[in-house]
Amino acid sequence: MTDDLLLQDLWFHHADDVVLDTIAVRGELVTVQAAARSGRAICPGCGTSSNRVHSRYVRRLDDSAAGWRRVIIELQVRRFRCRQEECPQATFVEQVPGLTFRHGRRSQGLQTALRHVALMLAGRAGSRLADAFAVPVSRSTLLRLIRGLPEASPPTPRVLGVDEFALRKGHVYATILVDIETRRPVDLLPDRRVETVARWLADHPGVEVICRDRSGTYAEAGRLGAPDAIHVADRWHLWKNLAEAVEKTVVHHRALLPEPPTSTPAPSPALVLPPDTAGPRRSGRLSDRVREQHAAVHGLLAEGIALRVIARRLGLARNTVRRLAHAKDPDELLVGRWNGRASILDPYKPYIDQRYAEGRTVARRLFEEIRERGYGGQEQIVRKYVHRLREAFPNQASPRRKTSVRDVTSWITRHPDNLDEDQAQRLKDILERCPELDRTAEHTRAFAELMNNRHGHRLKAWIARVQADSIPALQTFATGLEHDLDAVVAGLSLRHSSGPVEGHNNKIKMLKRQMFGRANFDLLRKRVLHAA
Repeated sequence: MTDDLLLQDLWFHHADDVVLDTIAVRGELVTVQAAARSGRAICPGCGTSSNRVHSRYVRRLDDSAAGWRRVIIELQVRRFRCRQEECPQATFVEQVPGLTFRHGRRSQGLQTALRHVALMLAGRAGSRLADAFAVPVSRSTLLRLIRGLPEASPPTPRVLGVDEFALRKGHVYATILVDIETRRPVDLLPDRRVETVARWLADHPGVEVICRDRSGTYAEAGRLGAPDAIHVADRWHLWKNLAEAVEKTVVHHRALLPEPPTSTPAPSPALVLPPDTAGPRRSGRLSDRVREQHAAVHGLLAEGIALRVIARRLGLARNTVRRLAHAKDPDELLVGRWNGRASILDPYKPYIDQRYAEGRTVARRLFEEIRERGYGGQEQIVRKYVHRLREAFPNQASPRRKTSVRDVTSWITRHPDNLDEDQAQRLKDILERCPELDRTAEHTRAFAELMNNRHGHRLKAWIARVQADSIPALQTFATGLEHDLDAVVAGLSLRHSSGPVEGHNNKIKMLKRQMFGRANFDLLRKRVLHAA
């Protein structure tokens, strides 16, 4: 009796009015036979309770695996007659709450578990994981589970973040709406048109703040759908636009980025590679063969056998046997056998040494240079020689990489405390050589102070200083700020930002990669809203 209660609680603790009959294990399949014992059932058509039994039959339900075995529940259920004559549902089958649902071939517990797997992993990956847990299910079934989820209706956020994301990069874009305060997605819109976003805002009154980029589309949509909302230009996009303007300025003055050459360059010190004094080899096919032959020859000599007979017996030349016989130790034959020999690289070693001393330490580049000078050997020989140079001169400095436009842009737009000594010195030298870039760096630091300290009220003065300067890219950026001045001032003054939107954009990319076939917007929408 105790075992029966334990099994009953194990399989049907979440379902009432179910009696366990038997459990049978056949190979990799566990069959659980049970029966529903409720006295009445509710008609799904009219909601009337009925106790008039029409017939009985057995339903087969997949359940969660047990001991890595697939589980099938054979549940005997009854079909009832509806008491309402007007009801179009003449007969109906009873449902067991917590175990069955209409037209379902899985238990409610397994259905819920597979739905979570589908939300996290989608089709192919979810199917592989379910199969590993002895619950075979196809990728299409998992996607149907997602499509069957009810439409979510989250509350209208007070602070709404709006941004675009790519369904097909460069061609098809949609819109994501995020609650900035809770950092959760609110909805996905199938496109980024003004009418679509404005209609959503009009259907969801209560939005007080809209965080967005400086796109005119979302600005117009907010004006039409939520005319009383405060628009906040996202600081991340503001800094991104400023960095683009800085990069254009650096490109315009890229001729001043390289360090000016010195009048008389100092000669590079010559490198002298120590001679290869490696001893005899102790391993290898040739070394092992010489040692075996030496032992065999001296063994036969100890027996008093003549050299001619030894050569015939071992299949060796008489001169080879003579050298082996005269050597007291095989190391005498191995020393110098591979070391100190002439190499095809010898005529080019002085050039390689000189270039290595000048800072050219990449073997591939050195191989290309000597090949242009007539070297006909393999690159591997050059690599081995350069490796010896590295071991002999570990402190030989590599040449400093040339300063690129991206480097200077990054140094100007980063906090000075985040630059190392070399970067700070190189940036200082460049700014001294180029007054325009020096003024660009000053304007960038001033804008960073406005943004970090929330001094949006000083923006007009910053724009005036930039407009009075002669830096075209920054002037264009400042003019764009004036066209959306209220939103930019709010973005530099209020604490709201679209950081959560950018985070969910990255999550959407991950969820899209897990889907199979062509991107399905409705499927992606439910995955984002339910898996948030």
